[in-house]
Amino acid sequence: MPPTALQIREAVMSQKPDVATLFDALRAGSRDGEGITRDTYGPGEQFAHQLIAAHAIAIGLETRRDHAGNLFMALAGKNRSAPCLMTGSHLDSVANGGNFDGAAGVIAGLVAIRSLQRLGLQPDCDITAIAIRAEESVWFEVSYIGSRAAFGVLPAGALEARRVDTGRTLGEHMAECGADLDAVREGAASLDAKSIKAFVELHIEQAPQLVEASIPVAIGTGVPGNFRYPQVKIVGEYAHVGLPRRFRRDAVLAASEFALSLDDLWRKNDAAGRSMAFTIGRFHTDPKEHALTKVAGELTLSLDVRAYDKAHLRELEGAVIDLARDIGQRCGVRFELGARTSADVAPSHPEVVAKLTTAAEALAIATMPLASPASHDTATFTVAGVPSAMVFVRNANGSHNPREAMAIDDFLQGAAVLTGWLVAEAIS
Repeated sequence: MPPTALQIREAVMSQKPDVATLFDALRAGSRDGEGITRDTYGPGEQFAHQLIAAHAIAIGLETRRDHAGNLFMALAGKNRSAPCLMTGSHLDSVANGGNFDGAAGVIAGLVAIRSLQRLGLQPDCDITAIAIRAEESVWFEVSYIGSRAAFGVLPAGALEARRVDTGRTLGEHMAECGADLDAVREGAASLDAKSIKAFVELHIEQAPQLVEASIPVAIGTGVPGNFRYPQVKIVGEYAHVGLPRRFRRDAVLAASEFALSLDDLWRKNDAAGRSMAFTIGRFHTDPKEHALTKVAGELTLSLDVRAYDKAHLRELEGAVIDLARDIGQRCGVRFELGARTSADVAPSHPEVVAKLTTAAEALAIATMPLASPASHDTATFTVAGVPSAMVFVRNANGSHNPREAMAIDDFLQGAAVLTGWLVAEAIS
């Protein structure tokens, strides 16, 4: 007989001391000044994977790693050949980031599985928590490395991408962490959409919308797609600081006009109710050339543009290209957009969203629908054909910074929703 809502809540909430201890251990082993750094395919991420694997083994889960180093932690079901239910997230972080981004989703999966164990339940199918490698694209400037490798769809040439701090290739870093490069290169797959009944990823919210609404948990409605130009170069002409305006080919002024024009484009889309975002994460002149008394002849910037509709993304990219051309002509500079990367739009599966909402209602946990402003590995599962959705937990200070402010009580409410969903899906 399935457990009651009260029993589910008690099984989850009773783990509060263990959860706090596990988060503290993650923080202690990856502390970097004020924040934490769990570098992709580096010592920080490797430490986190070892810690989480040891915890999974301690609670009796079957563990394995695939060719890309993704960690799978399974609670055996009655029918081992049936499609499994899967949950999880990533363990890597940005440099000097926060302790909860990604890790909350991995630990939530373990909490949900531990709750089933404490309730004495064996699911009808396997329930697998996954710790995914390399979600943070800041390190190699390639999206969803671990999850794409798991499905055998890592983009061609990705192994030659160089990490921004070490200058060494993704392949070199993966090999150091025990990955099978031949299998990765050949497009081997450890995951098959047909073998996964559904996937749910829990994550902290990355804009304080739940804080604003005074609600602890949200059900995600979708993950945006994006296009990225990591190395845009604006090439003008170095000149004397006193050069009259009409003679200048100033890369900084052109780049500034480009940024302001993109902001105007965003403002117009907001007014029309068309959600999007753009980010210029890097914006710098050449330190070997720039000087107080020189007009800048070159500037490099990075550009990320995201939206929730494929046609809208295509439209936005056309607008970006038009802006670069028009501003280049007007300012006498040349825009070199450079290499392009992208990720597909990933709307949540309506049935999974409905079942998560029902689970929350049964547990008397207040939720709201929320479109993710950020990219997540859930998108890879969705694009592969796995019914997928997300659960978001209230967080006051965004992510990718040391001030992430997820309360453990809010986290446990999100984990309870996840547990309730698993019970409804897998306990007969």
